[in-house]
Amino acid sequence: MTVADAQRTVETVWRIESPRLIAGLARMARGDVGLAEELAQDALVAALEQWPESGVPRNPGAWLMTIAKRRAVDQFRRNERYAEKLEEVGRHHQLGEGVLPDFDAALDDHIEDDVLRLLFVACHPVLNTQARVALTLRMLGGLTTDEIARAFLVRESTIAQRIVRAKKALAAAKVPFEVPEGDERVARLSSVLEVVYLVFNEGYSATRGDDWMRPALCEEAMRLGRVLAGLMPGESEVHGLVALMELQASRAKARTGPNGEPVLLLDQDRSRWDRLLIQHGLAALSLSEQIADGAYGPYSAQAAIAACHARARTAEETDWERIAALYEGLGKLQPSPVIELNRGVAVAMAYGPEAGLAVVDAVAAEPALQDYHLLPSVRGDLLQKLGRFEEAEQEFRRAAEMTENSRERALLLNRATAVSG
Repeated sequence: MTVADAQRTVETVWRIESPRLIAGLARMARGDVGLAEELAQDALVAALEQWPESGVPRNPGAWLMTIAKRRAVDQFRRNERYAEKLEEVGRHHQLGEGVLPDFDAALDDHIEDDVLRLLFVACHPVLNTQARVALTLRMLGGLTTDEIARAFLVRESTIAQRIVRAKKALAAAKVPFEVPEGDERVARLSSVLEVVYLVFNEGYSATRGDDWMRPALCEEAMRLGRVLAGLMPGESEVHGLVALMELQASRAKARTGPNGEPVLLLDQDRSRWDRLLIQHGLAALSLSEQIADGAYGPYSAQAAIAACHARARTAEETDWERIAALYEGLGKLQPSPVIELNRGVAVAMAYGPEAGLAVVDAVAAEPALQDYHLLPSVRGDLLQKLGRFEEAEQEFRRAAEMTENSRERALLLNRATAVSG
């Protein structure tokens, strides 16, 4: 095996095994996720050093865990000796029972439970949203700081600082390494789902840069969603989120043209939609509905909307009345001007552009929409359909100025030029 081959293998194994590795080590380290990642990184370095010569072990995940466990034992023994020296010079240090844990017992059981604990810790509300996203991708996605930085088009040093500060914040807040229960579990699960969907959305509709989509982020978010569904099979909204992501991702190949330019939903070639992803997404939605006895939460409601598109063989067959009704229900679950904006689009498709524009204009003054480029974009589309071409052109140009994505900007400017005639 060449060094390059070994390095690629190590990277692949790390991406697969690192969440379980870090999660198991975090429980052994009494919830110290910073120490857990350091120990896991030590094992990764050892693999990079040894595998080119010794070859890849039969069970690479177990090999990494064994190396990390040895590092953990050494770490705890050093801490124990340090405490003894402090006592010798008359200083007090309370060690408590069992300074050196039973690492074998800790590793043998509950690894999957540990992954779930790690996910809840990484998405803890004590962290801001950016920190939660970065830490989740680092700890559970196995992404490097460079990969995360490139995905979000920020400097690597910025991501590294976010991760370091996040670990310090978790330690300072003494966040327990556990899955919360009761009302806290509901609130914390909402934070976890939000982080996963934020990652997916950044991949599905990049907020800045030259690419309309970043498929790797979509794939990572869907993987995390599926892991979460496996760990929490009785949570309807977890399956709802998986359904939503899979149904949206099914359109990925049709969302861009030959040169990477955006293709809007109604203009897409539906033969290019991924039927397997649609099948999986519809199955996940059905499971969510069964668990919730037909009731919808925010993610399952959005998945039901995506399902309306997925089931329509052509754009003309889309059940826009149902979509409008689902948006109305979603707005009651999660009041938001952005949801109302989307409802306005559905109302326009179901009942005409004038009715849709009335819904949109009713929320146009909302502060949350003032820097949101899709507000003038939607208004431009509806004004164009009403024959108010000069106003439509102005709205498309305003939207183009507001977006930070170069592909989307070009699309909006093209629409402005076309409507000006």
